[in-house]
Amino acid sequence: MTINCKGKLIDLSTPKVMGILNVTPDSFFDGGRYKDEKSILNQVESMLNQGATFIDIGAYSSRPNAPFVSEDEELQRILPIIKLLVDTFPDIVISVDTFRSKIAKATITAGAALINDISAGHLEDSMLQTVAGLHVPYIMMHMRGTPQTMQTMTEYDNLVKDINLYFSERVSKARALGIVDLILDPGFGFAKTLEQNFELLNTFELLNITDLPLLAGISRKSMIYKTLDTTASNALNGTTALHMIALQKGAKILRVHDVKEAKECITLYNQLHA
Repeated sequence: MTINCKGKLIDLSTPKVMGILNVTPDSFFDGGRYKDEKSILNQVESMLNQGATFIDIGAYSSRPNAPFVSEDEELQRILPIIKLLVDTFPDIVISVDTFRSKIAKATITAGAALINDISAGHLEDSMLQTVAGLHVPYIMMHMRGTPQTMQTMTEYDNLVKDINLYFSERVSKARALGIVDLILDPGFGFAKTLEQNFELLNTFELLNITDLPLLAGISRKSMIYKTLDTTASNALNGTTALHMIALQKGAKILRVHDVKEAKECITLYNQLHA
């Protein structure tokens, strides 16, 4: 179970950590925290030293009811940061969190290695074709609607079955276009209620029918802090608890704000299965 990132084969048979770098002013946990070169470089260096395999950069917040951001603004936010990181850390593997083909093409050209699309190509028809032409790994997430409308679209006949059908169609279309390396993200918090998020985690292993690597993005999300009656800032312990569940149920990538703790979780998981 490997993916090819700029000629480097990354083996996902052992779970890996994807560290989050949000360069948006309004992300739900760390919005506005990384505004200048020094803070960005310090954070990324810390995540790499702590064991992050991937750094996921997003310049358009996908939190519920997030405001619209133009393509030009998204590019202006993200391109200088990719250049800064590639120049500073030549071996870095950057994932770009975007649903726009123009952003995907520009950021891969600038040195990013894979595309992380919250819509699996649904928000822009040309995205799958663009990714196929770029010959990069593609993370496709399950979501309904847009970040502005998704929380009104939480009715399912059968949550896991519906998600599997969604991925079956998306994977088939991606394969037909020639996309080789695919990763599936069931989209915790995206068009799902708190109860549905826990149902999804509890049945996470049922998403393995595709034999494609699964990504779990649950770090500090509302399913944790609302259940614990706390805040995102105080949700690290809850995040770690659920990360172990995700690993036991087949997650191959943990997308996280806190790399050190996630890496420790993986180390303990690997020891359990040694």
